[in-house]
Amino acid sequence: MRRSIADSLREASEALQASGVPEARREAGSLLSFIIGKDRTFLISHAEDRLEETELDRFREAVARRGEGEPLQYITGVQDFYGREFRVTPDVLIPRPETELLVEAALEVVKGISAPLICDIGTGSGCIAVTLLCERSDAQAVAVDISEPALSVAEQNAHRHGVSDRITLRISDCFQGLEPTSFDLVVSNPPYVSASALPGLQREVRDHEPLVALSPGADGLSVIRRLLRDGLAFLNPNGHLIMEIGFDQGETVQTLIDPEQWRPVEIRPDLQGIPRILVVQKL
Repeated sequence: MRRSIADSLREASEALQASGVPEARREAGSLLSFIIGKDRTFLISHAEDRLEETELDRFREAVARRGEGEPLQYITGVQDFYGREFRVTPDVLIPRPETELLVEAALEVVKGISAPLICDIGTGSGCIAVTLLCERSDAQAVAVDISEPALSVAEQNAHRHGVSDRITLRISDCFQGLEPTSFDLVVSNPPYVSASALPGLQREVRDHEPLVALSPGADGLSVIRRLLRDGLAFLNPNGHLIMEIGFDQGETVQTLIDPEQWRPVEIRPDLQGIPRILVVQKL
């Protein structure tokens, strides 16, 4: 039986709310917009329009997936980042607003460098490297990840945004798969969640996003330590390393910075004022 947009949204909102999904009505609207290919304004102005049965079936299936905790972005396959739309799948982390702060810091440190060469460690969807290349048309990037499926997603995003000719994608565990190279900048959103913190994550993150991209186990600092130790050999003199860190890692990470090798520039706060973006410069 065909149902109106308004009735369908009401039914979906109630189902999502009962499943514990925050902002259930907004989520329902996003899902229906995706299913029928119309924006929110259309849903409001055509509230009494009736959905085709196939549309209603697909909508209810999407609502069921969201109700089970699957992130909206994996259902729609896209996420906005720094003003651009990126493809995402369960093989990659969903880009977050905090990581846009990393991009801003990166753009600042390469502002005076002509044709900067950038390395993105643990590129995932490619959102950091691709965004930097979009913002700097003279830049080149090497983006690595331990996951082949993740690199496939990054490749699609590089193609989508027209930077495929300026990015090299490689399978690598941190720097292991790279030849000695002198980068102007190394950036990374590494796995940093400690093993003990995993059970407390939101179900959308804990049960659906790739564990390898979330946590290295133990105290969550092993990859951060590797970046600080091994990054030196891959940076030009005065080159920068910029990485995202965990909400409770600011003080500990500062103790890992060797003052004879790195100049600590700053740890930038995120939107909640939490130390989040580490910026250091090679001496």
